[in-house]
Amino acid sequence: MAVVATVILVGALGFGGGKDKHPGVPSRASSFVPVTRATVTERTKVDGQLGYGAEVPLLVKATGTVTWLPEQGTLVERGGVLLRVNDRPVVLLYGSLPMYRDLRPASRDSGRHQEGDQRAGKERQDGAAGAAAGSSPAPGGAEGGASSTGAGALGEVKGSDVLQFQTNLAALGFTGFAVDGTFTAGTAQAVRRWQKSLGLPQTGTVGVGDVFYSAGKVRIGHAGVRLGAPVGENALTYTGTARNVVVNASAADAFWAVRGAPVRVQLPDGAFVRGEVESVGKQVTAPEKGEGSSGQVPTTVPVSITLRDQKSLGRLESGPVTVEYVGREAKGVLTVPVAALVALAEGGHGLETADGTFVAVKTGLFADGRVEVSGPAVREGLKVRVPE
Repeated sequence: MAVVATVILVGALGFGGGKDKHPGVPSRASSFVPVTRATVTERTKVDGQLGYGAEVPLLVKATGTVTWLPEQGTLVERGGVLLRVNDRPVVLLYGSLPMYRDLRPASRDSGRHQEGDQRAGKERQDGAAGAAAGSSPAPGGAEGGASSTGAGALGEVKGSDVLQFQTNLAALGFTGFAVDGTFTAGTAQAVRRWQKSLGLPQTGTVGVGDVFYSAGKVRIGHAGVRLGAPVGENALTYTGTARNVVVNASAADAFWAVRGAPVRVQLPDGAFVRGEVESVGKQVTAPEKGEGSSGQVPTTVPVSITLRDQKSLGRLESGPVTVEYVGREAKGVLTVPVAALVALAEGGHGLETADGTFVAVKTGLFADGRVEVSGPAVREGLKVRVPE
């Protein structure tokens, strides 16, 4: 009986002290981490498109036949040629005021001719009347009359457009005049040197179709005409030179799209770059209904995002990207790893402390593997169990 009892006892305890008595029970191996105070940020991802933005028509005011076009993607800076019409270049300059008139210096000769023509007609009438009366013509012929009219002052060209052009001319290195908004003889002389560098006749006059103004350097887009065709307003398109991202955001969830709001852009290679909301479109677009649609389709608004660090994009010029924005954020809250949460038998969630007791908690935001927790028994620094 003693031997039988001994065998039964050894079998019950497990011969050799084996650890796998109940293989179905999970291991209690774990680590303990403190409850920390931090900021929990919930991020939402949306699809975006990297590119140079919408192409804008280049409003060419020159008239004639297109004789040269640049390749798509060409970068043109101040003083560069955008295209050629009748073999004359249309030059890019920087400014916000469009070219709306020819620019030329005041000409006393042209003023004299205009005044002279008017006076000549009057003198012919007076002369005919005087001859019939046997009297001599009135003193002061056409030349004398013109010299006293101040035709040079009347023909003076000045204004904001002149100042804008003079600023560009000086920036290109053609100086020798005052940048004061008045098209003087000195300005005309600098224009002649500029025209010579372009292979143009040195007239000293700038035609309304000779230049095109933009805010800065441009990137050539698509051509709307072929060589040999008449030039038109849609002959060429252009964009800015900085790459940006456009997101067609849901109009119902576009609360995050506020000018200046920071975002993160994930590139196709997985790298992140910082971005900032630049503008939000005001026109809402509804996509076409697909087959099987319930009739309710989401409306979207275009959101443009600037990327400050253009070098971080490398040679990538276009393609799909992912934009992350902050949906909700809880600052200075108590947080634990999500793995530390325990489902309580009475419902809800809790945390297991280092002494094996459980405390109930209320959960808040979940983000980046952590969760916001609160409760009367939860404090900063409390050690809680995280199963491994």
